[in-house]
Amino acid sequence: MEFRYLGNSGLKVSEIIYGNWLTHASQVKDDQAIKTVHAALDAGITTYDTADAYANQAAEVVLGDALKGQRREGIEIFTKVYWPVAEKGPNDVGLSRKHIFEALHGSLRRLQTDYVELYQAHRFDYETPLEETMQAFADLVHQGKVMYIGVSEWNADQIREGHKLASDLGIRLISNQPQYSMLWRVIEKKVVPTSEKLGLGQIVWSPMAQGVLSGKYLPGQPAPADSRAANEEVGQFIQKFMTDEILTKVQKLAPLAKEVGLDMAQFAIAWVLQNPNVSAAIVGASKPEQIASNVAAAGVEIPKEIMKKVDEILGDSIVTDPERTLSPETRPA
Repeated sequence: MEFRYLGNSGLKVSEIIYGNWLTHASQVKDDQAIKTVHAALDAGITTYDTADAYANQAAEVVLGDALKGQRREGIEIFTKVYWPVAEKGPNDVGLSRKHIFEALHGSLRRLQTDYVELYQAHRFDYETPLEETMQAFADLVHQGKVMYIGVSEWNADQIREGHKLASDLGIRLISNQPQYSMLWRVIEKKVVPTSEKLGLGQIVWSPMAQGVLSGKYLPGQPAPADSRAANEEVGQFIQKFMTDEILTKVQKLAPLAKEVGLDMAQFAIAWVLQNPNVSAAIVGASKPEQIASNVAAAGVEIPKEIMKKVDEILGDSIVTDPERTLSPETRPA
């Protein structure tokens, strides 16, 4: 495993981060989830990302159980706040001071820890003054319950404003967690340059475009019965990539992956790590052997000519519009 600094902070994270968005307490039984986390630990992954909204708080419970007994100083735990949770009442959502405080204390109980290394605003909250949100984060940092602050899917203007308020309050806003892959590059034009200037690093999710870049989905053929695309509950996130045109182009990436000694999934992860503003890539897994395979992407340098060929193959299927970085205009119910 290789390690990188998270933004311009002194915190190092594993290049591959284990995330439990669509797996723990939903797709994978708890005993299997715990085995997969232990496989991640064995593979050298020290950083673990979750959120209170994942499986409506249950994913944090599974991760807490899986990490129980580990040397706390040897791992980094990240979680998030924003989406509706628990009974989904009027204050069980958003980035108000009330919800942030209650959400963090709930996360700490479920994760069985006294603090988290990174607490992230899961989206931007248009209904709460940003000053209130950042003051709440600052108070938690000063209490020692949170070490650093991050955001997820904030646009460049929101990051800039949040960073200024955080600096004024004496805390560090060090990261953004956006979707990023060979096919989805909406952060490159505005978010990345802003983050580089301000000292934020990207913790990217869906580096394999929900599994499309693994090459397992073939044009003109139905999705495998046990795949994410065939799952009605979570398949909505992958549908934008499931066209015959995109799937045909993805198959043409296989020789490039082979040329650098990787399979297609590893190649997709290694590709996002070529961006110098990316601190780490989040991967999920339902089986221990998937983790063992994913970590092979760490530390790989892809030649510039191969990177150029990726662009030529995918062409106009690449999404680059920075306006696609969005948060709900009203809090979701």
